[in-house]
Amino acid sequence: MTLSGNQKRKMRSAARLYAVQALFQMEQTAQTVDQIKVEFMDHRFGASYEGDEMAEGDPDHFARVMDDAVNYQAPIDQMTDRALVAKWPIARIDPTLRALFRAAGAEFRDTGTPPKVVIVEYVDVARAFFPDGKEPKFVNAVLDHMAREARPEAF
Repeated sequence: MTLSGNQKRKMRSAARLYAVQALFQMEQTAQTVDQIKVEFMDHRFGASYEGDEMAEGDPDHFARVMDDAVNYQAPIDQMTDRALVAKWPIARIDPTLRALFRAAGAEFRDTGTPPKVVIVEYVDVARAFFPDGKEPKFVNAVLDHMAREARPEAF
């Protein structure tokens, strides 16, 4: 089965949302990255819950984001701290946003996706979690700062 470009984009978008959920879950539980990856790929990607079908995620993209977010968590968190205004350390921000910044930071390490695409995608993820809040604008500002630090050649 060959996927269209649009299907691949949707699967990558779903993988990003799942990565944020999985990183959040890792922080709340004692599960390892490998346990979380198996759980999400086996039980969440494309699953149906009470008639609602979950999107099919791109398993390779999900695994890469998860592995990089875990393996490079310290430098990603440091980059996030530098992007946060008013000396607001990453440890004090909402755990969902922390997971989002870690996932996006992992993608900024990978030169395959343009930083502006990463920013737009994760602002959309923020909108999914905070549909009525100011968080998407906050996420946009922090990710813009992180992207300019991680990939200055792209701007």
